[in-house]
Amino acid sequence: MKKLFTLALAILSFHFVQAQETETKPKSPIGGRPNIPSDLNFEFGFNQLTNRPSEIGVDFFGSRTFNVSYQVPINLFGEGSGFTLNPGLGIGSDKIQFGDDQNLFVNSTLGANSSELKDITDVYGDNIIIKANNFSANYVELPIDLRYHLNKNSYSKSFRFSVGGKVGFLYEAHTKVKYESAAFDKRKVKDSQSYGLEKIRYAISVKAGSPGFYVWGNFYLNDMWEKGRGPYGTQASQVNFGLAVSVF
Repeated sequence: MKKLFTLALAILSFHFVQAQETETKPKSPIGGRPNIPSDLNFEFGFNQLTNRPSEIGVDFFGSRTFNVSYQVPINLFGEGSGFTLNPGLGIGSDKIQFGDDQNLFVNSTLGANSSELKDITDVYGDNIIIKANNFSANYVELPIDLRYHLNKNSYSKSFRFSVGGKVGFLYEAHTKVKYESAAFDKRKVKDSQSYGLEKIRYAISVKAGSPGFYVWGNFYLNDMWEKGRGPYGTQASQVNFGLAVSVF
């Protein structure tokens, strides 16, 4: 997550300079939003697992997604057609909070690059108070959208909707557990490894909204874990959705 915020701040700093240079240009309906022909997007939402076995419980509100992406429009079919192609670059961070105070640990039978679900108390002891417990997977992503603008005369003021896709490359995954006990007082355990996750993921993306705000959804086409390497040999895949803000 820290890397994600660092990237976001770097892009914001770059565009702040551009905004100063374009402050005399017309503004979009979002007050003070510079009319720069590109989008810096911050997506907030929820992350869920589909096609998962009943043994894997997922807490809805504890399983969240935060994505940052920068996309540049390319006009298609000439000026005023309403269509743009929007390739970009981004980072996606997905959290999963498993139910019943469980989390991922290396499967002792399969060894490295594998995972199984275990009760936190089975690993860290029965007499503990669990304060936080989640799993995070972080990806470098290449999104691309085919976007249609209803207002063909002014894309910067138009409601738009798009369909596209993205490819994500796993660069880091970890579990994080915070707990208290009489023996150790307060402890935070962060364990970074691959947990049998697929290194590349693919999604179909849909978006609809104004230049400043939109709703979005990603529907992943491949399994989250490599075959036979995840908990219960699951073939679960991801779906995430939510709201977004476009800064530029």
